[in-house]
Amino acid sequence: MFGSTCYPEPNGVRPPAPARNPRGRLGARRVGETSGRDRRWRGVVGVSWDGFWTDAPPTVFWDAPPDVVAGRHLPLFEPYLTGGLPLVDAGCGNGTQTRHLADRRPNGVVGVDLSPAAVELARRQSRNAEFEVLDLADRHAVAACRERRRGDCHVYLRGVLHQAAPEERARMADGVVALLGGAGRGFVVEPAAAAKETLMGLMRRPGGPPPSLAAVFAHGISPMEMPDEAVPALFVERGLTVLAEGRAPLATTVRDPEGARVELPSNWLVVGHTG
Repeated sequence: MFGSTCYPEPNGVRPPAPARNPRGRLGARRVGETSGRDRRWRGVVGVSWDGFWTDAPPTVFWDAPPDVVAGRHLPLFEPYLTGGLPLVDAGCGNGTQTRHLADRRPNGVVGVDLSPAAVELARRQSRNAEFEVLDLADRHAVAACRERRRGDCHVYLRGVLHQAAPEERARMADGVVALLGGAGRGFVVEPAAAAKETLMGLMRRPGGPPPSLAAVFAHGISPMEMPDEAVPALFVERGLTVLAEGRAPLATTVRDPEGARVELPSNWLVVGHTG
């Protein structure tokens, strides 16, 4: 999902361009009314993520235990999860947080991800949640997902938007709005702009970046700049209301020299239609 690098590469070396996944599973999934350039860009994005999850390292940078990730987030947005609607964990990766949510949500949880390799991994590790491949920026695929859930859904979107270029974020926000419909509520959490300093410090460690972070760059994936105000604006511009907002740390699997968990400052919000 990353057309350009806005953070310094490990040791000043630009990561290699992502190689095409030998499984070749993504090409047919890129659907939508986009230009040829957009389709090529989204194809590279899919290959990058599928390659990452195919070669997933033993420890994934953002795959911290649920008690310090979804376990922190659920109390913030659970009061808004009304109406008996299913919950969609968008950008679920290997499903670690999805499984935690499914244990605590009685109306069903489905994890969706752009990468088939991530979804396959999540399915192998789960007995309490559904998983499916979904490009959140593909309006036709989003509509089909919503139909399978039989209408409006709540959405949990964690650390996804900052990984995309601005034009792609807009399409992803459209996808979230479509899933929510009139009754759903979205919990959106993204690293704050201040997280850049923490990430730069990790990448400039004397011995090189942590292996879990280096593995992300090795597949041509790197975060994009995103001002803090850009996240609520994406949804307000689409007619949603920000029902609640705040700040919370976003835990990683990395430890600092003293053994404390490295956490990224992040902003969260709950959005939905009120009219």
